[in-house]
Amino acid sequence: MAHRFTVWAPVPSRVDVVIGDRRRPMAPMTSEAGWWAAEVEEAGPGTDYAFSLDGGPPRPDPRTAWQPLGVDGPSRVVDHGAFEWHDRSWRGLYLPSAVLYELHVGTFTPAGTFDAAIERLDHLVSLGVDGIELLPVAAFSGARGWGYDGVDLFAPHDAYGGPEGLKRLVDACHARGIGVVMDVVYNHLGPSGNYLAEYGPYFTERHTTNWGPAVNFDDAWSSGARGLVVDNALMWLHDYHCDGLRLDAVHAFKDDSAYSILEELADAVHRLAAHERRPLFVIAESDLNDPRIVRSRDGGGFGVDAVWADEFHHALHAALTGERDGYYADFGSLAQVAKALRDAWVFTGDYSAYRKRAHGRPAPGVGGEHFIVFLHNHDQVGNRAVGDRKTHMENMTLGRAKVGAALTVLAPFVPMLFQGEEWAASAPFMYFTDHQDPSLGQAVSEGRRREFASFGWAPEDIPDPQDEGTFARSKLDWGEVDAPEHAAMLEWYTAVISLRRRLAALSDGRRDQVRTAFDAQRGWLVMGRGPVAVAVNLGAEAVTLPASSLLGPPASSPASSPASVSGLLLLGASEPGVVVKDGAVVLPADSVAVIMAAGAGESSAT
Repeated sequence: MAHRFTVWAPVPSRVDVVIGDRRRPMAPMTSEAGWWAAEVEEAGPGTDYAFSLDGGPPRPDPRTAWQPLGVDGPSRVVDHGAFEWHDRSWRGLYLPSAVLYELHVGTFTPAGTFDAAIERLDHLVSLGVDGIELLPVAAFSGARGWGYDGVDLFAPHDAYGGPEGLKRLVDACHARGIGVVMDVVYNHLGPSGNYLAEYGPYFTERHTTNWGPAVNFDDAWSSGARGLVVDNALMWLHDYHCDGLRLDAVHAFKDDSAYSILEELADAVHRLAAHERRPLFVIAESDLNDPRIVRSRDGGGFGVDAVWADEFHHALHAALTGERDGYYADFGSLAQVAKALRDAWVFTGDYSAYRKRAHGRPAPGVGGEHFIVFLHNHDQVGNRAVGDRKTHMENMTLGRAKVGAALTVLAPFVPMLFQGEEWAASAPFMYFTDHQDPSLGQAVSEGRRREFASFGWAPEDIPDPQDEGTFARSKLDWGEVDAPEHAAMLEWYTAVISLRRRLAALSDGRRDQVRTAFDAQRGWLVMGRGPVAVAVNLGAEAVTLPASSLLGPPASSPASSPASVSGLLLLGASEPGVVVKDGAVVLPADSVAVIMAAGAGESSAT
């Protein structure tokens, strides 16, 4: 047994590998500047080790594969080739027609582990989910947290089950036809257990961020940080068989280089996809509303496969709940909902009163499959003062929640659900941490209270992120799924996902085939896709909508007048009061119907 240890550390003049009480000197690698190496005969899988820089204390490996004793403890050697995979027949996740499901491992089940999540995968299969998107699982300080303060990017969090547990989860997902998307964070690292700066210039004072010095993507020695994140991205896809990546807040990348790290990441992933002969993709979170993120490199873009569209959520949220605080001040009209249903983004060069400037740009020629949309996600729930879901809000009826579900799932984009949304879960999703440094934990708790005090919240009403009870209350209660109210919501989500899968008109991203109509005064809105229409009523009174309001052609189509439609078929209704009568649909308040022209047939809904 022998193991070759390597580490990039251009700052120290001496590096030792520490195993037990012994320190072995490492030698500079002549082939690659800044790298050190040492061959240790008695080391191998399962060996705990650390590095000492210039005779200093042991530090974890920046590329550690496992931190079983926490982020400050020794690293452990992992043999990724030893796991017995059973997914040779898996052919990958096709993102353009997928339905995604975002989940946080620690709160998805009572046990909060990778293995426990496996026990709930059949629920997702029945729901119609194509892929799960895991909140970050890279090792972070403490046992509980959202994962966005990770410090050991290559090491799955030990409290979740470590490397073997994650592989078992991915293998089990693929066995059930479910893909796995990994959320990764490359715009910063967490404050506790972060020793990268001792090794080399992984950060630069050239740029500053909300977290301090920026990750070094464009300054001297930037090859170290760039190599770290690119290799990390490929590791999740190759060693853990994940199908795609979600990059956290790419608008916070600070990179003035000609070949941006975002472009390099997309290129590397696509090259790996060609080598492994399965689709692999990159999704970016960005609030810039910049179509260059998803345009091809040949078209002057960065070549990312898809981008989160937060404004789709904001437009729906404001219309459904009536909230106008913070950035919701920019939203609230049905006209904006209609634009979001066509374009995903609402601000495409328009003036934003909240930002006090114009924001975004149009995205002509960009298909809907390049936008990820949602009614809930971890941010839009967890960054609220008490982590309340829309179904917890006073102005949000279950009928309105069903409206939001239908519009999200049946729009010409890639829909994503957030854990428990499908049954209107009673559990909140609050912000929680487990910082082992008491001063850091106190600072986080006090900062959270100050943040929401400015919105009128009493400090004592803000959950303490460091309190383990905050974490415990955020766990899903699977025992409630079969209760009548929750079961009805689950049935509706399952139905609209099934419609999206059955009807070709509802499963492509042709934005030019989308038509919208609305009456702001009466509160109704229609989204049409080919011969299919989704009609909603957010008004206080019932409305009757004739075929002419439901099945008109898109602006780009020379199709005949909808007056020729002989009848309507009701494909789905959120409540019994929705009926089709005399060539029109009757919608009670807070209801939604999915309609198709009689005689169109499911196979012709293209």
